[in-house]
Amino acid sequence: MKRCRVTSARWLALVAPFVAVGCSDAAGPDSRVVGGVDLDVLFAPATASETAAVEAEWASREVAAVDVDVVRDTVITVSGVDLRVRVVSHSVGGVQHYGAILADTTLTGPAPVLVYAHGGDGGVDVDDVLFLVPFLGDIPSEFVWVIPSFRDEPLEFGSESWTSEGPASPWDRDVDDALSLVEAALDVEPAADPTRIVVLGFSRGAGVGLLMGIRDPRIDRVIEFFGPTDFFGPYVQEVTEEALRGEPRDLPGLGFLDESFIQPLARGELTMAQVRSQLVRRSAVLFADRLPALQVHHGTADIVVDVSQAEALIAAMDALGRSEPDFEAWIYEDGTHNPLSLSNSIPRTIAFLEAIR
Repeated sequence: MKRCRVTSARWLALVAPFVAVGCSDAAGPDSRVVGGVDLDVLFAPATASETAAVEAEWASREVAAVDVDVVRDTVITVSGVDLRVRVVSHSVGGVQHYGAILADTTLTGPAPVLVYAHGGDGGVDVDDVLFLVPFLGDIPSEFVWVIPSFRDEPLEFGSESWTSEGPASPWDRDVDDALSLVEAALDVEPAADPTRIVVLGFSRGAGVGLLMGIRDPRIDRVIEFFGPTDFFGPYVQEVTEEALRGEPRDLPGLGFLDESFIQPLARGELTMAQVRSQLVRRSAVLFADRLPALQVHHGTADIVVDVSQAEALIAAMDALGRSEPDFEAWIYEDGTHNPLSLSNSIPRTIAFLEAIR
């Protein structure tokens, strides 16, 4: 397995907010009970029965794309490549969802599928994703691109916007939305190859990509940039303690966790078991044995998703004996929560993608 530390440098100017959890002051030395919540109990290691229950619940979910409809179909030229852009609507689990499918107009297939899983909780703009095209060599013209929004957020393209129905469910139902859009893409784009699917994810989307690979064996590989991997880890514990003290950080994604789980637990509206189940289903490290081929990128100076999240995933993969070419991880000295600061990420990403062509 590659596990290298590299110096900061210029990378791709990918403009999007990147979302996960932050940090806070540590608890006092004499108590792990904050706001009436015993953090030692909340963050005790997940049990086999807890992970099995989540796996069973995942298996019961229906992610088929129902009532697929193309709501916009156009061709644009980006860096000399004529791309057909189709915005589609479909229903997943009774929720209306929107996403985009991109393919070179000359593509005949079968072509691998590239799922772009975005960061942030402000939705996804297709035009921002198109900014990637000049930097990825032949990749854009040789892959079918699948761009999901997540529920309760917009998909934007040009001057138009479509909002997926909610409620929001970062890192959990996000996976349902993305997997269902893949199903829609396989239905809409005849060139799409269902046997070759890769996910490229950033921050929140990186966590989603990991969970997609865990939940769907058709995902061949995942490339993840600075994503959350372990919601039982010390970094998330710090964030939770801060929220329980009434001083949550102003970070997208954290507000969802605080409002939906942390504060209801403190008020006695949710049980410890219910909240622990939510942590389990968001923690890819607990299901690392189900991960496909994986490439990890993370910086040591990331203050949004601490590098310990990547290190936890690396440790889990090491324990499984996973190594090159099946698994590689890159830790960048002084790299931040911005791909601009992660040197040589483009060629490494391209090389990992080329293995599926």
